[in-house]
Amino acid sequence: MAFDRGLEERLYEYFETRNDLVVKKMFGGLCYILSEHMCCAIIGDKIMARVGPYHYSDCLDKPHVTEMDFTGKPVKGLVYILPDGFESDAELKYWINLCVSFVDSLPPKPPKKSKRKKLPKIKEIES
Repeated sequence: MAFDRGLEERLYEYFETRNDLVVKKMFGGLCYILSEHMCCAIIGDKIMARVGPYHYSDCLDKPHVTEMDFTGKPVKGLVYILPDGFESDAELKYWINLCVSFVDSLPPKPPKKSKRKKLPKIKEIES
C-alpha cells in the first residue's frame, strides 16, 4: 500500500482533537472515519474527499479536483483532490473542513446487529 506519508502526518495533526476518529487501511490507502462515517481518505498522493451531494458540482468546478471514479463510475458526493489542490495548510484545511462538515451533518448510524447466529436452546433430558 503506497500513500503519501507526509499527507498522513498533516491529517493526523488536523484530526488530533477528535476522539471519534478511526483510521483504517482501505482503498489501497488510509481512510479517515468520524463517528462511523467515512470522511476522507489518502489514495496514493491524492485525497478522496466526501463532500456530499450538495457541494459536489461546485467542487468539480474547482482546479485540481476530479470525479472520484475508483470503481470506474463517478460517485456523486466524493471527489479526488490532486496534490496541487492542497499544497498549503489553508487549502488542506478548507477541504477537510468541508468533509467534516458534511459527515457531522449525518445522523448517527444504528447499532450493528450481531452477526453471530443464536444457537437453539437445548432441551433438558429427564432421566
